[in-house]
Amino acid sequence: MTCRTCRLPVHTQFASPDLVGAIVEGGLDPAEDPRWADSGAASAAEYARWAGHLCGMTCLRMALGTGAPSLFALRDGAARYDAYTEDADGVIKGLVYAPFVRYVSEVHGLDAVVHRELSPAAVLGLLDEGRTVMASVHYGIRHPDRPAPGRGGHLVLLTSRTADGERVHFHNPSGTTSGTRAATLPVPVFARFFAGRGVSLPGPVT
Repeated sequence: MTCRTCRLPVHTQFASPDLVGAIVEGGLDPAEDPRWADSGAASAAEYARWAGHLCGMTCLRMALGTGAPSLFALRDGAARYDAYTEDADGVIKGLVYAPFVRYVSEVHGLDAVVHRELSPAAVLGLLDEGRTVMASVHYGIRHPDRPAPGRGGHLVLLTSRTADGERVHFHNPSGTTSGTRAATLPVPVFARFFAGRGVSLPGPVT
């Protein structure tokens, strides 16, 4: 679907948006997602193993707009640049920002920038410049009414702010409802979950 606020696509890192809650909070095995093949994965097992790690690729897919490659095609491209790696025990490592930025620049022609230190005010400045921001937040941001369990570990795509500058709009790849997949929060609430780092991209690309 297309977001009414920013006109960018709204995607989830799991192929069935209506099953995100069951997967991330209810313990449903992602391999049981009947739409797993839509992700571009080679098998249900590959999908189940990787989908939980692909919030960054989902953000990129949304930033690329309509006609973007499939989720796993983007994963494959990023992996070729070592933005994702696996250790000897098969543990998935990533997303690593520097090689990811090289991948986005060389393959997709986007001027991506790593921001290792990024304040909420700086995020607003980037949004005012017309850029989108892949921001590192805690996945608990889908429950903004609760205390933040931490900061970082998950990526969301900030696309705009309200005219008064008091709220930010973002797309959450692991949002469990339509209101958390395309969300608007006051800056101080967002900041409680924000790790102060991310990647900015030109945008929106529609």
